Amino acid sequence: MEPLSLDQAAHIVDAALARGRELDLHPLTVAVLDHGGALVACKRENGSGLLRPDIAQAKAWGVLGMGLGGRALAARAATAPAFFDALTAISGGRIAPVPGGVLIRDAERHVLGAVGISGDTSDNDEICALAAVESAGLTPDAG
Repeated sequence: MEPLSLDQAAHIVDAALARGRELDLHPLTVAVLDHGGALVACKRENGSGLLRPDIAQAKAWGVLGMGLGGRALAARAATAPAFFDALTAISGGRIAPVPGGVLIRDAERHVLGAVGISGDTSDNDEICALAAVESAGLTPDAG
């Protein structure tokens, strides 16, 4: 399994931002983490809020930590809120179990990393993440 490259991460960030502009979304922040949770690339559009980089990274970090896309995490959080409260505490607040966090998989379904997007609705954030990962020739997993 090849690790997620800086070029791939940069492509995902730029493609997500481009998709957001195509859809006329609010300003976005996009963060890409490698399989170990380290930040590889992040961009924040002008007008994207102060907390958006932290939120985008929490969306990505949460899906990596749990091995599920943000949509699946949101569904689980809805049925087990006490568990996700505990996860939030254990992780130091680094988990945001909502759509907009997408696992990045290779052709063999290995997890290479994750992308998290914040700035518009979680559903729109996820739309941009899915399109960006696919445009990089990788497989998105939103859960």
